[in-house]
Amino acid sequence: MEARVLWLLVVVLVLGSSSLAVAYQGLATNLCEVPPKDRVDCGYPEITSEQCVNRGCCFDSSIHGVPWCFKPLQDTECRF
Repeated sequence: MEARVLWLLVVVLVLGSSSLAVAYQGLATNLCEVPPKDRVDCGYPEITSEQCVNRGCCFDSSIHGVPWCFKPLQDTECRF
């Protein structure tokens, strides 16, 4: 009985970890080429680039006075 439980645990862990192996790829670079004056805020004060990207947004802290975490351009390409 104990071997069955151990085997089941191993199977569950392997299946669970395989779904975590797929890394978040982020947005295509061209979707983040939003002119500074057109940026729509997508974050909050002191958001990190990782937190911003995890929200599906773009991050660029090189220009002061505009949102650093902002919504990407609309992706018009269909992907299957």
